[in-house]
Amino acid sequence: MSASSRSDTVQKAFLKYQHVFVFLAPLLFVVGVYFGAPTEGSGASYWLEYWWLFFAFIVGATIVNTVGISGSALFVPFLIFVFPLIAGETLTPETLVKVGLISESFGLSSSALAFIQYGLVDRRLALTLVAGGVPFVVAGALLSFVIPAPVFHLLLGLALMVASYLLFKADLDHEGPSESGAGAEVSTDGGSMPNDADKLGPAGVETAADGIVTRVDRDGNDYSYSRRGYLERFANYSVGGVFQGLAGFGIGELGIISMLRTEVPVRVAIGTNHIVVALTAVLASLVHVFGGQFVPGGHSISLASTPWNMVVWTVPATVTGGQIAPYVSAALDTTLIKQGVGVLFAVIAAALFVMAVGGF
Repeated sequence: MSASSRSDTVQKAFLKYQHVFVFLAPLLFVVGVYFGAPTEGSGASYWLEYWWLFFAFIVGATIVNTVGISGSALFVPFLIFVFPLIAGETLTPETLVKVGLISESFGLSSSALAFIQYGLVDRRLALTLVAGGVPFVVAGALLSFVIPAPVFHLLLGLALMVASYLLFKADLDHEGPSESGAGAEVSTDGGSMPNDADKLGPAGVETAADGIVTRVDRDGNDYSYSRRGYLERFANYSVGGVFQGLAGFGIGELGIISMLRTEVPVRVAIGTNHIVVALTAVLASLVHVFGGQFVPGGHSISLASTPWNMVVWTVPATVTGGQIAPYVSAALDTTLIKQGVGVLFAVIAAALFVMAVGGF
């Protein structure tokens, strides 16, 4: 067996059993945190203090992964407004973003694998977008160490207002892809799907000489589109990348719009966007945890300051929501969810503006 064949076999096996690996990851994370992370507390009272976050974050993760936006777009406002009412304490902007990013890193990675298995991710497009957004994400994350809380709330409110507008403007309805003929099954993008010999080869995706991409998902639906429009997508993902590093979201909201404007089919755009947001969220999380020592006026490395007793509940919740999302996305018309999230963003943004004005 050639190296290429072995690689394909391993990849297909991994995606076939990705649910096992996906749920094993948060388990290992929780065990590692419990036994190895430096904490500011200990005992059952410390680890069980925020158990209720599991239910809040599983609902939020399902919603944001279904629509294809960053988890922190809901998690950070939740931690600003709802968390103090239940927990009786407020969190610093740095902690808010850190919890949101760590949680969504796992949740979006989970959902991204599920979308890959479903055949709805253009990996070539995703990797180019990640490569272009990396320096902007790092810059935004480093900037977060020196921005005062009122300015943070103001920028967060502006980002949510833009996200609200873009969600109302975007058409996220599923556009009724055509169906492939149900012939022999082939393994493609990690799942078995009907093979139409006139359209696709064994990889499940074909790029014609004129650049037109034809893709089949696991249900046998096929999509045709072009990867043109890199410049517009780069502009949106670079601006969104700064907010992704600063506030924990932004690259997903601006990115999904740019893909729809360049005529990438909505379900492929949502799936591909998950890869971009997941990888940039992981990067931003690392900068938020370790990057303060490199910024004048920033904090030195203090892993103990990370609220580990919160993320041991939010990480498993976001992973579960990420696995549920592709099935919700495939089954439901996303218009109602999109509009509801858009209204919520507008209300939260207004509240953040009031907080910002009061803080100056």
